[in-house]
Amino acid sequence: MDTPEHQRLAAANAPKGATPWRRFGPYLSDRQWGTVREDYSAGGDAWHATTHDMARSYAYRWGEEGIGGISDDKQRLCFAPAFWNGHDPILKERLFGLSGPEGNHGEDVKELYYYLDNTPTHSYMQMLYKYPQRAFPYDWLVQENGRRNRHKPEFELLDTAIFHENHYFDICLEYAKAGPTDILIELTVFNRGPEDAPLHVLPQLWFRNTWSWGLDAYRPELRADEDGHIGVEHRELPALRLYCEPLAEQPAPALLFCDNHTNSRRLHQAEPPATEQFFKDGINDYLLHQQADAVNPAGTGTKAAAHYQLLVPAGQQQRLRLRLGPPELAEPFADFDELMQQRRDETDQFYAALQTELPSDDARNVQRQALAGMLWSKQFYYYDVPEWLKGDPAFPPPPAQRQHGRNAHWRHLNNADIVSMPDKWEYPWYAAWDLAFHCLPLAMIDAHFAKNQLRLLLQDWYMHPNGQLPAYEWNFSDVNPPVHAWATWRVYKMDQKQRGGQGDVDFLEAAFHRLLLNFTWWVNRKDVENRNVFEGGFLGLDNIGVFDRSADMAPGTVMEQADGTAWMAMYALDMMRMALELTKTNPIYQDMASKFFEHFLYIADAMAGQNGPGSCLDLWEDEDGFYYDVLSTPERGRQPLKVRSLVGLVPLFAVEVLDEDLMREMPKFVARMSWFLENRPQLAALVSRWQEPGKGQRHLLSLLRGHRMKLLLKRMLDPAEFLSDYGVRSLSRYHQEHPYVYHTPEKDFTVRYEPAESETDLFGGNSNWRGPVWLPMNFLIIESLQRFHHYYGDDFRVEYPTGSGQYSTLLGIADALTERLTRLFLRDAQGRRPALGPDAHFQDDPHFRDYLLFHEYFHAETGQGLGASHQTGWTGLIAKLLHPRRPDGALYASVTDEAEDQRLMREQEVQEAPGK
Repeated sequence: MDTPEHQRLAAANAPKGATPWRRFGPYLSDRQWGTVREDYSAGGDAWHATTHDMARSYAYRWGEEGIGGISDDKQRLCFAPAFWNGHDPILKERLFGLSGPEGNHGEDVKELYYYLDNTPTHSYMQMLYKYPQRAFPYDWLVQENGRRNRHKPEFELLDTAIFHENHYFDICLEYAKAGPTDILIELTVFNRGPEDAPLHVLPQLWFRNTWSWGLDAYRPELRADEDGHIGVEHRELPALRLYCEPLAEQPAPALLFCDNHTNSRRLHQAEPPATEQFFKDGINDYLLHQQADAVNPAGTGTKAAAHYQLLVPAGQQQRLRLRLGPPELAEPFADFDELMQQRRDETDQFYAALQTELPSDDARNVQRQALAGMLWSKQFYYYDVPEWLKGDPAFPPPPAQRQHGRNAHWRHLNNADIVSMPDKWEYPWYAAWDLAFHCLPLAMIDAHFAKNQLRLLLQDWYMHPNGQLPAYEWNFSDVNPPVHAWATWRVYKMDQKQRGGQGDVDFLEAAFHRLLLNFTWWVNRKDVENRNVFEGGFLGLDNIGVFDRSADMAPGTVMEQADGTAWMAMYALDMMRMALELTKTNPIYQDMASKFFEHFLYIADAMAGQNGPGSCLDLWEDEDGFYYDVLSTPERGRQPLKVRSLVGLVPLFAVEVLDEDLMREMPKFVARMSWFLENRPQLAALVSRWQEPGKGQRHLLSLLRGHRMKLLLKRMLDPAEFLSDYGVRSLSRYHQEHPYVYHTPEKDFTVRYEPAESETDLFGGNSNWRGPVWLPMNFLIIESLQRFHHYYGDDFRVEYPTGSGQYSTLLGIADALTERLTRLFLRDAQGRRPALGPDAHFQDDPHFRDYLLFHEYFHAETGQGLGASHQTGWTGLIAKLLHPRRPDGALYASVTDEAEDQRLMREQEVQEAPGK
């Protein structure tokens, strides 16, 4: 591909003399308050340590937030607009939402905003924010959600009727780069209401506070210049200027200055130092409370705003233009419109090259917004745990409890990087397994960035010295499913296609060695009794289990996890496949491939219950045709927890297909494998039809032989159990009428099918794995079915749906599941998008209906989006699923030459699933 954006990517990725096109980007968080990083309380109560009410007055230690904001890649300089409709009690500088304890289903943003467009170098970005013209109902949202229990739906902004008769502004925010440090900024304000409406618009520029903590006293400066613009001086940035174009009716915007300092008078009733007179909330107090002394009359500070006062006619629009660029621009707006349109056109060219095979304008719109959300969800993430634990020299030391509390065992961790976030408001911190899924859609458009994200968590300043990957900041020691190797292999293969068949072996080899450390940690720490049966804890599935699987067990009690064990079987196969790829350039890796081949067989042996006479480690129930967790207690012995959930479907994911031509290149691996299979016949029997090559002389490694796979698929493809119109449910619908109950003398524990939000607050999570459809797990199911089909071919057919009397190939079923998932977002025959729910605004209003939200999970019966509303992270996988497959079964590449080598394409068929 040779669009201008591809050329910028090549320049940004050049190994020497790279052009820093990514230096500025959408790296501000949507929420910094309520995070662990800003929590210095004794009890670790992050939600109350820094609140939304405190945020306007509190200088953050570890990051910044804004509405559709940007910053440089170390978040030294930040830009974001603020608004005031003349009625709100506070300046709208940040997105409002409920904290975890306030929401009846946990934390929840209560705003309407959409990430509409973006490019990998952020040469063009577009975001839409919907701002009411009446007073924002802050108190009503808090109080009404506080009155509701978990059985009731969340009370949303639209439920307040604040948008009645369209009394709101659509504020379109666009950025376009004339150069790496020359950024055009355009705000277009649409008055959707029936009356003329006033609006104060305050584009704000500020420095992250790095000087108040007693570590480095250097203070950068913003200063009003004689031309009515704002000069930027920072020792680590080039000289910059924020040019603020006057309006015809307002010759020059007023420039307001304060400092990014905590207002200790307001927050702590304490007198600030004499050197601090103008605080972070100074612009808010000047505008809303007419406090003239809240801003600096000298026109200097570390936070500044250009104050525009608009009166937008009913049904019309007004436009503001700014430019953050070099100080020597004589006419900063002379070429503004031409450059802005050029970047819009180039963005269209970039996506047109990607989307040539997408079947409809609607599909192209959905995919483009999904990818835009992925790119907007990048964030500068800064957290130095040893500094956080000991505190800063300029402040009293943190409470003593901190040294033994949250994340105290992660003293090596020092993160200061651009990281892909699950949701920059609801989850403004990375999560290990989320990030792995993010990298696939990201690799469609920026494989370089995707590879760097995978490298990041494997670095010494992320990975624990013992080999554990950090889960997420709420508790780095929690355990996420080990999908990092899977993502590494998948991104490697995607990148290989884009590079015309030349794989980035250096990336793969470096990741492989670091993953060895993590694999070893799993073996040493999560297989307590050395039986190749793994625990792992809740493994990211929150409340899917009968008990909190991450809680400490009573002495002598062990939870044998079907999903934890299957994830490790998958991990072993992914490591084996990487080793085989590395063998092509270094034959020594055949030994490593053999190691992981054997490890997979030992795990398969444990799951099959063939550990010798009297063994009772079997996690499979043949009568039910399903895998279950098993609880072993001294009082009751081993007892399967017969909850039919995604836990029992994870064994599908441990599947690998090896082609005969690959085997011929690995004589040492084949010799060792043959010896092993001949001399360990009980293990050889576990390898699905190993001695019987499948379609095209291929060999299959899987936890599931044909009989078990058919039984499992019978459950999974049954509409009365797992199969929803919108994908595979996380819990069988069977449990709606037949809840699973585990009896103890103290209490009964119940698991019931809940297709929407969780009706219990078990285990402290706001997520629900007891029924809804989740994109990442469905993605892995589809990929696994495609791999199985790659081996079995068209002759292997399964009833689909169960009970229908109709049979399909596994590839046909994978395609059908893909269609069910894409159905969530695409318009149906009535023009409705299930994911947007029943509200008429979302479905029918022309100013809403084509804007997409990518939720955390989806109602299993209606398809409505639930949970975090901007979790374009792993729900961004829809961008990958929307890409069609070729009729011959080979998969389209994201960005590649269609005339690439056919042998590579055939090899990729099984690896580049689903839907590429």
